[in-house]
Amino acid sequence: MLINYLVILILSLAQGLSEFLPVSSSGHLILLHEVLPALPLNNLAFDVVLHLASALAVIIFFRNDFKEILVGCWRGLVKRKKNEPARLAGLIVIATLPAALLGYWLETLVEQVLRSSIIVMAALIAGGILFLITERLAKQRDNLTKLNWRQSLLIGGAQALALIPGVSRSGITIIAGMLFKLNREEAARFSFLLAVPIILGANIKEAPVILTAVSRDELFSFGLGFFMTFVFSYLTIKYFIAFVRKRSLDIFAYYRFALAAVILLLWFSQ
Repeated sequence: MLINYLVILILSLAQGLSEFLPVSSSGHLILLHEVLPALPLNNLAFDVVLHLASALAVIIFFRNDFKEILVGCWRGLVKRKKNEPARLAGLIVIATLPAALLGYWLETLVEQVLRSSIIVMAALIAGGILFLITERLAKQRDNLTKLNWRQSLLIGGAQALALIPGVSRSGITIIAGMLFKLNREEAARFSFLLAVPIILGANIKEAPVILTAVSRDELFSFGLGFFMTFVFSYLTIKYFIAFVRKRSLDIFAYYRFALAAVILLLWFSQ
């Protein structure tokens, strides 16, 4: 029983960190599945719970942004007044469409073909190189008020690349934002705002599994995983935003290279 709680703690920590840090959750899951014992739980339901906890953490952390967006949309739709929060909501919708549509169409391909160690390693390395190049070439000076719908659509296209395991949704959208001259903090903010519709869209359809497949004996384990993932996700968002205000993404590039090397060693040892 104690070992199960330890595994839940580790999985919650991994979800809370890797969902928002640009290091790829897929790469970490490969490692964890190699070294951790299997939980006596419905894995799909547990995964849904952890992702919903991460989405809630984003909503709570950026509650002022989401409040302004809701008010702005109401003013825009009802009072016909153009405003920046409503424009931002439109940009989020536009950036969400490519990943949502491709995710729906390519779900089987991703699950059956792309989930391999080789692809994850290649994506980790390619992403790390892209981080290093972007940090040195991108003009990081603008905020979200300068982002237009075409750029938002292209950021959404970049987000769709995160369907490839190892790419990192947060990493690729932050890099795309920086390439469109957003400063690092604003690029991260937009990336995290985009996380909510993507996480909810990808997992809410599986929510009925929780109601039908989870027994009463498992409720505590699910609740514990949800709570810990929420806490870890919230803290990760908070400290990552503070980090990128002053520092580059180089350290995450080097981490991705190291993770790719570890996965390669595991692959050779099989």
